[in-house]
Amino acid sequence: MLTDLARKWMRWLLEPLARFINRTGISPNLLTVVGFVLMVGVAYVLAMGHLQIGGVLIILAGTFDALDGTLAKLAGRKSRFGAFLDSTVDRLSEAVIYLGLLVHYTRQGGQQESFLIYATIVGSLMVSYARARAEGIGIECKRGILTRFERVAVLVIGLILDQMLIALWILAVLSNFTALQRIYHVWRDTGGEKGG
Repeated sequence: MLTDLARKWMRWLLEPLARFINRTGISPNLLTVVGFVLMVGVAYVLAMGHLQIGGVLIILAGTFDALDGTLAKLAGRKSRFGAFLDSTVDRLSEAVIYLGLLVHYTRQGGQQESFLIYATIVGSLMVSYARARAEGIGIECKRGILTRFERVAVLVIGLILDQMLIALWILAVLSNFTALQRIYHVWRDTGGEKGG
């Protein structure tokens, strides 16, 4: 999975930063909240139509998303609430970014882009929900062609290269396809058992 490869590749950068932050006494949960606040700022930049700048800022703000987990592990401060907060804020951060884009394209009269953003949001929510429900019944469900890291990567590339229509088509189609992959995985893992 690209997500795991990216984490391994960025470890050399994140661990020194996490060690420095750990010396300041800043908590992992605070980093999570700061990352979300930064994403709200990025959403505003996108809403104002500065898409390429927004793409760069997503990378910078996304560093906090990766740092909180690294800091928690390094400082021995991993907690169930921290994991819950991180996952919840991840969903909010993604939603607020798409809201910024939706505002921009609505103002520009971009009906196709607006529809694709809506479809992407639905797919993204279903990918996350499918995993959460699967884990709720004891099934690990991390598979799929377009998990959160891949979605962010496609979005950032589309923003920076000014190819958002292509990026949105990829996101809309493959995020929903990923949700279907997870549904099929759970169906197969449960033996396709029938409910009442």
